[in-house]
Amino acid sequence: MNSVTKNAIIIPAFNEKRSISVVIAGIKKICDADIIVIDDGSTDDTARFAQSAGARVLRHPFNLGYGAALQTGYKYCAARSYDLVLQMDGDDQHDPQFIPAFFKTVQSGRADVVIGSRFLDPGRYRAGFAKLMAIRLFRLIIKIVSGKKISDPTSGYQCLNKRVCKLFTHDSFPYDYPDANIIVMLLRNGFCVTEIPVTMQSNPEGRSMHRGFYNISRYFYKVFLAIFIALLRDRSFYQTNFNTEESSK
Repeated sequence: MNSVTKNAIIIPAFNEKRSISVVIAGIKKICDADIIVIDDGSTDDTARFAQSAGARVLRHPFNLGYGAALQTGYKYCAARSYDLVLQMDGDDQHDPQFIPAFFKTVQSGRADVVIGSRFLDPGRYRAGFAKLMAIRLFRLIIKIVSGKKISDPTSGYQCLNKRVCKLFTHDSFPYDYPDANIIVMLLRNGFCVTEIPVTMQSNPEGRSMHRGFYNISRYFYKVFLAIFIALLRDRSFYQTNFNTEESSK
């Protein structure tokens, strides 16, 4: 007997009223997954536009950061027992045509987490110098500590199964920059992480949380610190937490 999966798409958004309706409309053309927008303290009409477009909206009273917005989505999905959770950005960078491929790959059991990579196919995506250097450095670190080659460790276009979604509700999940540090943690704890090729637009109007020397420096510091902590922690830290939560169901 074929079972029907319960799928969700979570979209962290901060002041994205110009694009959020387009993003939601694009998703609806591709699939019928539940769409949850996490409005991370926007000062514009992001929440109103998202709700009018047909999404469920969760609102933070003020800006808590990208990771915190993602975790709000994970907690919402874990509490409602979604089987597959896909995350994508609200600025229209991520092409929704790849959503079925994400869901199919995770549902098949071939991976716990699927990352959408801009670099698997020789596309025309152009990353800024600082971002490209970060990507290359994080590729190297992940390869050294796990032996796994991940071509796009900073991609926010990802899909995960129920077990990983549950794990990401833990307090150890980084509230600001969940990037290569999360991949390191997953790989060191036996989760299967793979990639599929996707195309993405460059960040609209040059907007990025990593622009400016201060933001770039803070980003590097935070991610490197999180990687270091992930390497120091024994695997039992995550396994014990996960098993405890599973047994409490």
